Amino acid sequence: MGSSSSRVLRQPRRALAQQEQGARAGGSARRPDTGDDAAGHKRKRSSGACRYCHPDSERNEDEEEEDKQQPLLNTPARKKLRSTSKYIYQTLFLNGENSDIKICALGEEWRLHKIYLCQSGYFSSMFSGSWKESSMNIIELEIPDQNIDVEALQVAFGSLYRDDVLIKPSRVVAILAAARMLQLDGLIQQCGETMKETINVKTVCGYYTSVETYGLDSVKKKCLEWLLNNLMIHQNVKLFKELSINVMEQLIGSSNLFVMQVEMDVYTTLKKWMFLQLVPSWNGSLKQLLTETDVWFSKQRKDFEGMVFLETEPGKPFVSVFRHLRLQYIISDLASARIIEQDAIVPSEWLSSVYKQQWFAMLRAEQDSEVGPQEINKEDLEGNSMRCGRKLAKDGEYRWCWTGFNFGFDLLVIYTNRYIIFKRNTLNQPCSGSVSLQPRRSIAFRLRLASFDSSGKLVCSRTTDYQILILKKDQEQVVMNLDSRFLNFPLYICCNFLYISPEK
Repeated sequence: MGSSSSRVLRQPRRALAQQEQGARAGGSARRPDTGDDAAGHKRKRSSGACRYCHPDSERNEDEEEEDKQQPLLNTPARKKLRSTSKYIYQTLFLNGENSDIKICALGEEWRLHKIYLCQSGYFSSMFSGSWKESSMNIIELEIPDQNIDVEALQVAFGSLYRDDVLIKPSRVVAILAAARMLQLDGLIQQCGETMKETINVKTVCGYYTSVETYGLDSVKKKCLEWLLNNLMIHQNVKLFKELSINVMEQLIGSSNLFVMQVEMDVYTTLKKWMFLQLVPSWNGSLKQLLTETDVWFSKQRKDFEGMVFLETEPGKPFVSVFRHLRLQYIISDLASARIIEQDAIVPSEWLSSVYKQQWFAMLRAEQDSEVGPQEINKEDLEGNSMRCGRKLAKDGEYRWCWTGFNFGFDLLVIYTNRYIIFKRNTLNQPCSGSVSLQPRRSIAFRLRLASFDSSGKLVCSRTTDYQILILKKDQEQVVMNLDSRFLNFPLYICCNFLYISPEK
């Protein structure tokens, strides 16, 4: 085995030595160029000039050219053509070619076509009935609505000749008025969609007034929703001036009003709004508004010799709005009760009846084994619940309670790690007032969370139904769990509470 192995290893060395000797003697070896292949046959060289072709494969030049052109015939060439609708709008409407009727209104005239005008319910009835205008070539339109101007009529007539219309928010009310007069249902609908998409602090009151006149209930509903969400969150001097008594009455009376802080802040908002309604020429800033309001009402008390303002002639129109204040949640806080007494805006008879009502409620809670609501009465909750709210500027941990006497139920609200928690604070932490030591207490509540963009449009929201929550002493309960998709800050929290069951 050893010798065999040695031979195998030595063999390559001898071969390598022989190759080196050959290389030194004559350089690298080359294969002789004999022109013969390995089998001894001579190679045949092909010549381009002597190419052999089968007769059937011959093609003439025309056929070859046709093959070259075939891909071009199958390749689509794109060229933007002038659309039919644009041609119709330019030629028939703007240029008035082949017009068979002239419409005159507001000092202007339009050369139009009956076949297009019949898309309008107004003109369709005119031309198909026994009206004298059905055979006239010139029609004078009377425009009784002051919201309609020449530009609005131009858009309305033009909409009959084109597929789409661009409506600016600043022009939408005038165009809606023209569309309603001419009974252009498609244009009316487009005006409504434009309004719903562009509701903000500058447009909401104008939109609301116009849709009350022209009958777009879906837009009216959207405007009210915007106002309920933003009246207290995004207060604005101009908005307060524009809000009518009728609209404000609906807002203050609603359980869906997004209250910030407590009911006393609703009263303060009303006071500022009433001042601006009575003194619309005031042009100060929002920061100055409350101070100026208090100064003005103080002067009124002197001028009317201490008379309650809502009983004066200037104040009587606002009585219906102030009637919707939930005074029981204002007088339950000492500082708030003192302010509302000092302002002398609300009649003393209103306050006296509420004091009496709350006194009996307190006695029931203390002496009659009152433990809180036991069943959901939606009507009572919407009409009598405590309204309060809070702004969370950024993510973090928050703990708070709203001011006021709540019949021994000290409710602590906690926001932490995307949870909203209610805790019945009894013994663990200091309380601002007396607390009930009953083993169990119940509250009825509804919780709403929302975030808004810069225009006040709702970005996202969550809400619970009205619920009954029963808590033991110092017990806490998660009432809402938020996922990360919802957490858009600032986050606004609004609650409706009922701490004591209504007296039977």
